[in-house]
Amino acid sequence: MGVLWDMLQESDDRLTDHIGLGVMTRVVSRDLVDEVLNYTEKNEKRSRLLPARVVVYYVLALTLFYGDAYEEVLRKLVNGLQFLRAWRAEWVVPTTGAISKARVRLGVEPLKELFSRIAVPIATPGTRGAWYHGHRVMAIDGVILDAPDTEENVERFEKNKHSNGESAYPQVRIVGLAECGTHAMVAAEIDSWRIYERELTERLLDQFEPNMLVLADRGFYSYDLWKQAGETGAALVWRVMKSIRLPVLEEYSDGSYLSELLPKQLKADLNKGMKRRVPEGVRIPVRVIEYRIGNRKSPEIIRLITTLLDHKEAPAAELAALYAERWEFEIGLDEIETHQIANYRILRSKRPDLVEQEIWGLLITHYIIRHLMHQAADDIDIDEDRLSFIRSLRVVRRSITNDADFPPSTR
Repeated sequence: MGVLWDMLQESDDRLTDHIGLGVMTRVVSRDLVDEVLNYTEKNEKRSRLLPARVVVYYVLALTLFYGDAYEEVLRKLVNGLQFLRAWRAEWVVPTTGAISKARVRLGVEPLKELFSRIAVPIATPGTRGAWYHGHRVMAIDGVILDAPDTEENVERFEKNKHSNGESAYPQVRIVGLAECGTHAMVAAEIDSWRIYERELTERLLDQFEPNMLVLADRGFYSYDLWKQAGETGAALVWRVMKSIRLPVLEEYSDGSYLSELLPKQLKADLNKGMKRRVPEGVRIPVRVIEYRIGNRKSPEIIRLITTLLDHKEAPAAELAALYAERWEFEIGLDEIETHQIANYRILRSKRPDLVEQEIWGLLITHYIIRHLMHQAADDIDIDEDRLSFIRSLRVVRRSITNDADFPPSTR
């Protein structure tokens, strides 16, 4: 403590030079942030009260303290200096206006690039619920968030029009690819609510890998998207609507059956008896698993299609149980909505570019918390599902308000 006090008394640097972000810097180090700023050409050309590096950490802090005003969040970042009685009289917390201008200067790209660099699958071979026969179990899903009702946000994201009128706020759609065993989102796309989940999923396909098994709900299926997703080499288990006609080509002992997929118009023509030549490679073989959930009075039929055609290596009962893991991603999205944004339910930013910047910040902080939870669970050899996200979030918040120097610390 005495060394830190002497350093602060002797130096003539700025208050923001001593901002810390606690345990989060285990994942987002100062060097990494500098690399990202250099890559996106956002490093400062001249000395400012709020340098770009500080603004990156500040945006992350905004997503952890949703109930606090801009200036109050910055005060939390330097709270440790006051605790050590190392606060200088000449140090002044920047105004809300100065903070907003600094965020505009920073833009979206550094946060987006930072997410792409840190957000990688983190499950190890021993992580419970993360694997199926050597495949890393992943899921795709989406969520819609409300943005402040400003003219710029409405123009960019639009309000959701429906039979009862329109939404109170412009809405932003996020579709992500996440690891089911850890809830860690490893890729995402952001756009207006008007851009449907399938289109955003197409933008994520380059993140699919052959060692993955990707789960998806029935809203994601289309012939074209399934074909493109299958060409990535990833195994697929997707739910489809009951209205899709799937001919029974061969029945298996586990209750599943072999079928095939065809383009919608071609299938319609063939069903009408029209003679159409089916080009090579157009017929896509799939295995179909159907089962019932719920009670006898109101059962729900679940219908899955999969690229895993061998019913002995991947029995229907196992895939039905595996599909339930998709809810782990639903829980992950709920952690962002319910705990990080909490009761506010609306993003902070009044400009479209800052809305996207804020969302990338949310995804980064959620990933970091999940990364820390994974490490903790691995250290004591327990299932991550036994750890509380909200308690972990509180730990991260406390680590920030108790920090007293710029990361990484030598302590």
